[in-house]
Amino acid sequence: MTFAPLSLELLGLVVGAVLIDLAIGDPPWLPHPVVGIGRVIARLERAWNRGPAAARRRRGLWLAALVVGGTWAIAWGLLAALARWSPWLAGVVELGLLATALATRGLAQAARAVGEPLRLRTLAEARRQLAMIVGRDTEHLDEAEVTRGTVETVAENTVDGITAPLCWALLGGAPLALAYKAVNTLDSMVGHRSPRYEDFGKASARLDDAANWLPARLTALAMGLAARAIPRSRVVGALAATRREAPCHPSPNAGWPEAMMANLLGVRLGGLNHYGGRPSPRPTLGRPLEPLAAGHIERAIRHMQAGWLGMLILLTSLVLIREWLT
Repeated sequence: MTFAPLSLELLGLVVGAVLIDLAIGDPPWLPHPVVGIGRVIARLERAWNRGPAAARRRRGLWLAALVVGGTWAIAWGLLAALARWSPWLAGVVELGLLATALATRGLAQAARAVGEPLRLRTLAEARRQLAMIVGRDTEHLDEAEVTRGTVETVAENTVDGITAPLCWALLGGAPLALAYKAVNTLDSMVGHRSPRYEDFGKASARLDDAANWLPARLTALAMGLAARAIPRSRVVGALAATRREAPCHPSPNAGWPEAMMANLLGVRLGGLNHYGGRPSPRPTLGRPLEPLAAGHIERAIRHMQAGWLGMLILLTSLVLIREWLT
């Protein structure tokens, strides 16, 4: 890392990365670190996820330590080597690496790829697009359920794809932001509960829970505060309802942004999902003041954007307070 944690210089770099991500997102022609991380995880999973449960748990712990620690070490080593040669070049490379850790543009695009065909009543295409961003079965979902899946994904990934990377980036620059993305990638690939990953992915799932614990709660707060600037937001009582409903979610973190989103939109999220044909009931969040419809997807995107912007303002305030105190 070329700059100190919570410094004005690092804040400037992070803001620059946000602007780059908003402008170009993740071009398909540009190599992405997460793709490489995913390939390493897949190769090690095939080699290590075997044998008795205790052995798989132990190897899963080694997998998490190796992938996360290795990601941090490679990024830090690269930037340190570049800084010795050219601090300016190290800053440019760190800026680019930070931009790859964010998904501000990509998340909105993925949600709109579902919302647009849904608005045009092309339900089959909307289901297909939803299947690309969620793990649940989508073949038989109606408009309301397609909308619910999209809104839930926007809410949860506001943390995973934007606000949590922002938090870790301001604490440790690109190396820590990419280490967080490694944690997130581990959880998405091996951290879910299934016979194959129940033991092997336990360490990855727990690490992801820890890494997102504070960002998830701060994101819900920022989303609720920023919603006052968004028309039609149901701000009154949203924070109290979120505090009451979020702990009911099976995830210790996903319930916070999802509950806040549900209450701000005045819709009900949660309910029955199916994964591989198997039912998976989830607690409901929010009140069904409005029936879920395609228009809620664009409104969810606005709350997502307001939420990460509110989080950035909050983090900026912390940096300024630190600078003032020192």
